[in-house]
Amino acid sequence: MTLLNTLRDRLSKRAAYERTRRELASVPAELAIEDLGFFPGDADKIATRAVYG
Repeated sequence: MTLLNTLRDRLSKRAAYERTRRELASVPAELAIEDLGFFPGDADKIATRAVYG
C-alpha cells in the first residue's frame, strides 16, 4: 500500500469514527439505555470497535 493510500484509509476511518461517536453520544440516555442497550458515555468505545475492529 502506498503512503497516500494509507493516509487516505486512516483519514477515512477517523472520519467514520468521529461520525459514529457523535451520533451515539447524541442519543438521549433514556432511549439508549432502555431501547438500544448502551450507555451514551460508552460512545467512544463502541465507535472504536465499530470502525477499527
